[in-house]
Amino acid sequence: MALLGSGIASEVGLRLLLCPLGSNVVIRTACCSVGIVVPVYCTCKAIERKDDPAQQKWLLYWAAYGSFSLVEIFSDRLISWCPYYYHMKFAFLVWLQLPSADGAKQLYMNHLRPFFLKNQTKIDRILGLTYGELLKLISAHQGEIQYARAMFLKVFGSDQMPRGRANTDLPQDNAIEGEPRTTTESDSGLDD
Repeated sequence: MALLGSGIASEVGLRLLLCPLGSNVVIRTACCSVGIVVPVYCTCKAIERKDDPAQQKWLLYWAAYGSFSLVEIFSDRLISWCPYYYHMKFAFLVWLQLPSADGAKQLYMNHLRPFFLKNQTKIDRILGLTYGELLKLISAHQGEIQYARAMFLKVFGSDQMPRGRANTDLPQDNAIEGEPRTTTESDSGLDD
């Protein structure tokens, strides 16, 4: 009886993984695990070990994965009809990472690098204009941003405060460099 149960469970699991129309949830989860979770872990390991070849490998992977994600976003309507899309995506993500195939490096050297070298000036100009417009938008709405920040801190900040201490005693680490500063009531922006 136990043998029958394990056979059914493995058959159901195999069908869930391989049946394109019945269970995209399983293969999509596999794509997320292979495409994001494992590379994030390996990237962190490479950074902490100060392993330059591994850092280079994962930097190439993230460039390839990010470019693939951009293409995927804009071609979603076109590829959504393809029943084996997530299976192909899974195979592509594995190919990008396999040391024997070195897919991310191949994709970068053969396609991404030439594209970026050719269009770098245009891309920099577009990003510069976008960044400038974003700064204008943020500076024009500072009041709303401060209000949203104050509401967020009122709702979520009170649960994280240690008991018996006032909000004014908590250090604020707002600076990128330098010593953390202590907030006083006058500069906290949380006037009641």
